[in-house]
Amino acid sequence: MSTDTVQLASDLIAIPSQSSTSNVPVADRLETLLSERGFEIERTTYKDDSGLEKVNLVAAIGNGTGGLGFFAHSDTVEGREWPDGAWSPKVKDGRLIGLGACDMKGPLAAALKAVDRAPKKLNAPLMIAIAADEEIGHVGAHRIVESSELFKEKCPRFGVITEATNLTPVYAHKGGRLFCVTAHGRSAHTSTDKGISANFLIAPFLAEMTELAELFKTDTSFMNNDFDPPTNGFNMVLNDFGCPQNVTAARTTCHVVFRSMPDARADDAEAMIRERAGKYGLDVELVRSINSFYTDPASDIIKLTLEATGAKKPVSVPYGSEAEAYTKFMEAVVLGAGSIEQAHTVGEFIDIEQLERSAQVYGKLIERVCG
Repeated sequence: MSTDTVQLASDLIAIPSQSSTSNVPVADRLETLLSERGFEIERTTYKDDSGLEKVNLVAAIGNGTGGLGFFAHSDTVEGREWPDGAWSPKVKDGRLIGLGACDMKGPLAAALKAVDRAPKKLNAPLMIAIAADEEIGHVGAHRIVESSELFKEKCPRFGVITEATNLTPVYAHKGGRLFCVTAHGRSAHTSTDKGISANFLIAPFLAEMTELAELFKTDTSFMNNDFDPPTNGFNMVLNDFGCPQNVTAARTTCHVVFRSMPDARADDAEAMIRERAGKYGLDVELVRSINSFYTDPASDIIKLTLEATGAKKPVSVPYGSEAEAYTKFMEAVVLGAGSIEQAHTVGEFIDIEQLERSAQVYGKLIERVCG
C-alpha cells in the first residue's frame, strides 16, 4: 500500500530530527523539495539554548495577496523509549510506522504532495512554512512570525496547521502556563536543630494551591464550555531534590501548571498564583507560556475545511499546536491526518488511507483558494 505520499513521508522520517539535535539535515532535504517545486525560499537559522543550529524555512509561490499557507514543524520528540526502528519507517497493516509519522512528517509530506497535484497557475500565493522546535514550546514558529521577511510579505489570508486531527477541522485548543515556585531554606543535620526546611516554608503556599484547585474546578468563570473538559487542568509537582530524612531541605520547588483557554480568566489565575507566592516570600518564575487558540467556527476557513473534508462540524481539542503563533495574522485552522493519541508514542503510526486522503483535502483547499 505504498504511495508517493508514503514514500516522501518515509524519507523524512528516516532523517532523525529530535528537538535535542540540530534539524539541519532534515531542513536541507525539505529545502531541496521546496526548490524542486518552484518555491521562493527564505532560510533562517538560530542557536537554541544548547548552542545547536536550528533552521526555519518559509517558502512561497504565486503572486498577489491573500492565498493559503500550510504550517508545519520538522522536529520530533526524543523517541528514547523506542527499542528500535524509530528512524526506520515501515508499512504494516495499512499503517506507516516511525517516529514523526503522525506528528508531523506524514502530514507535512501530504502538504508537499498536494502542491504536486495543484493547478500549475496559481491566482493567489501559496506558502509552506516549516518551523524548528515545536515540541519544546513552538520556538521556531514564533521566530517566523517575528522575523521572517517572506512571511510578512506573503502572509496568507488562510492558514492550515498540519497537526494530527483525524482530518476534522479544529477551531480552538487550550494553551498552557508553567511556573516554578521556589522556597530557599538552610540545610543542616536535624540533630543540630539549626536548619530551616524549605519544605516547611513552602507548605502554606501548597495549602493555598489546594484551595485554588477547588476554585478552578467549581467557579465557571475559570472554565470554557467550548472544551471537553471545560476546566484548566490545574496541577502541581514538588521536588526537594532528594533531601534525606535527617537533613533539612535547602531548596524546594513547586511546579504549577494550568491549561489556559480563551475567555477563562487565565491572567487572573496567573495573578492569583503569583500573589500567593509573594505573600510567603517565595521566588516565582514563568517557565513556559503557550497561548490558547480560537477561530470563529463561522469563519471562512472553517467553512472551507468542512467543505473539503466532508466533516459535519469543527471541534475543539485540549492539546496545543503552533496555530497559537499564527492566528493573529490569518484565519487559521488545525487540520491533519492521524490522531494525537498516536503522537509521541512508541510505535507511532499514521493510517495510510487517511494520509493519502489528507493530500487530496489539501489539494482541494489549494485549488479553492489559490486556483
